[in-house]
Amino acid sequence: MPFHHSAQNITIEDGHILKAELANMDGEWVEAEFDLNDCIGNNNGAFEWGGGGFANSAEEISFELEGDDSVPILRANLWNVEGELVGGDINLAERINNNNGEFTFDGHNQEEEQQEEEPEEEE
Repeated sequence: MPFHHSAQNITIEDGHILKAELANMDGEWVEAEFDLNDCIGNNNGAFEWGGGGFANSAEEISFELEGDDSVPILRANLWNVEGELVGGDINLAERINNNNGEFTFDGHNQEEEQQEEEPEEEE
């Protein structure tokens, strides 16, 4: 389950440490933190799941809960290979989950899974 459905007081510290109180299976609120640098990278000016160290090449990092569903969006200006800053954002709910009061990263790529499931055309 995306973490923000069972979280409160969600913040980002130092541009890359996700902090929140997460509900565990007993319904208790547990303080949790997760280093986003461990699972998000910068691929030529764009956020990339499964990479690492995005904050080392980012400026103006911000975090907001957006819309009626309070979707957790991380935004930053990321350096590309031409030395230009490119604005980008990433929905943390796509891959960050709450597992019994602890943040977990779902490294599984759904697009790759769908491609693997599609049968190849025979000639």
